[in-house]
Amino acid sequence: MDLCHVPAAREKGWYLALMAPNVKGPNYAWLDPSRLYCHPQGLQDCLSDLLQPFQGEPIDMVAGIDAMGFILGAAAAARLQKGFLAIRKAGHLCVQTQAQPYTDYSGREKVMEVRTDAISPGLRILLVDQWVETGGTMRAAIQLVEQLGGVLSPLCLPTGVAAICIEDSEGGHWLQEHYKCAHCVPPHLQPRFNHHQ
Repeated sequence: MDLCHVPAAREKGWYLALMAPNVKGPNYAWLDPSRLYCHPQGLQDCLSDLLQPFQGEPIDMVAGIDAMGFILGAAAAARLQKGFLAIRKAGHLCVQTQAQPYTDYSGREKVMEVRTDAISPGLRILLVDQWVETGGTMRAAIQLVEQLGGVLSPLCLPTGVAAICIEDSEGGHWLQEHYKCAHCVPPHLQPRFNHHQ
């Protein structure tokens, strides 16, 4: 799809066709959403779909997960006129941090961290990442936020988790059972995304 083309009928998820498929092999994610971010209307409609379930609910801050969650998270924070918190891979922050080990979608053991002076008890946080495959990265980010006293969206509370896609994995189901979640994949396309087609 042309990066200047905007379809006449813009149904939820129309912009997913902008994503580029993996051409570099199994060490990379199967799709690259960064091409979607280059399309002005695609990015705006993606944000609208991600934030729609949270309309009218109190959000104090948006947190994005290193690294691609920074793009959507910062854009969501700007749209909501809220502050943005970067949840980083370990070793990149020069301030006091809280760390959390986790296993990412590729099975690699990693550590993420967040500065300890940005989250106060009761702060309502919307967590944003580009993609949720196994849920390990998002679950570690949730643990960090909750350890520092932030409120992160049990289903009965206002804020939650947003990603372009939340796959129907065990971790994806766990997130959707315990937190309010938003994603951009229409139900009829979800099986294709789950099978990386």
